[in-house]
Amino acid sequence: MPDIPALLARIPDEFKPIAALGLGAFILVCLVLFHGAGLHQILTQHKRGERRLLAGRPHLVAASLLFGWSVFLMLCLHIVEITTWAFVLTYSGLVLRAYDALYFCANAYTTLGFGNVDLADKWRNISPIIGISGLFTFAWTTSALVTVVTGQGRLIDQLEDEREQEKQLRATLTSEEWGALKKERDAEKAERQKTLTQAAGTSFFQRRKTWKEEKERVAGLRRANTAEIEALRQKERQDEEKLGAGDPAAKPGDKK
Repeated sequence: MPDIPALLARIPDEFKPIAALGLGAFILVCLVLFHGAGLHQILTQHKRGERRLLAGRPHLVAASLLFGWSVFLMLCLHIVEITTWAFVLTYSGLVLRAYDALYFCANAYTTLGFGNVDLADKWRNISPIIGISGLFTFAWTTSALVTVVTGQGRLIDQLEDEREQEKQLRATLTSEEWGALKKERDAEKAERQKTLTQAAGTSFFQRRKTWKEEKERVAGLRRANTAEIEALRQKERQDEEKLGAGDPAAKPGDKK
């Protein structure tokens, strides 16, 4: 590995400000390319997460976690870029201690402009380059964040709409289940009343036969009621699955 501090020290003093601009511009271009690739990956991941959420049950907590994760990744991009600047300054010998370099780069990158750490006079042109890199990347992040916030709002609206429809489906299912159970109970009461009427004034063996037939009819009614309730639940599950089949780019009002 070349001795970078020694190589920089060999540069004539009158050319060091130009060398500082060249070094800073090179690092700036590399970081902007890195930042663009990182934002592209974050936006792609967020879009994929939106599609997964819209294809399944309306989980609002998962949508909030997706948004928070995207914002956290954007923050990580800036931390990595500040750390890269600090590494360059430390490795080149322009700042002796790594924590001083990190503090200096964080102040320059965010354009705060305060602190007791500074570069040598001949290399201080790197400071505005670090500030320019922060302006570029923060502006780019703001644009990407607007895209994420807009998509998040659309996602929440659609999930809320699907959640309301899911509640209505479940309420309808509960009502239909109670109706089926009431129908079964009424049918059982009618069968018992019919059995009592038929068994009145008959012998023991005839009553026993009548009760056995009544028991079989009641069991048939219960099996039919169970099958009806299961069919209602299956229909409700299919209707809920259809709620997540919409287009992620569609607005809630556009759903049929």
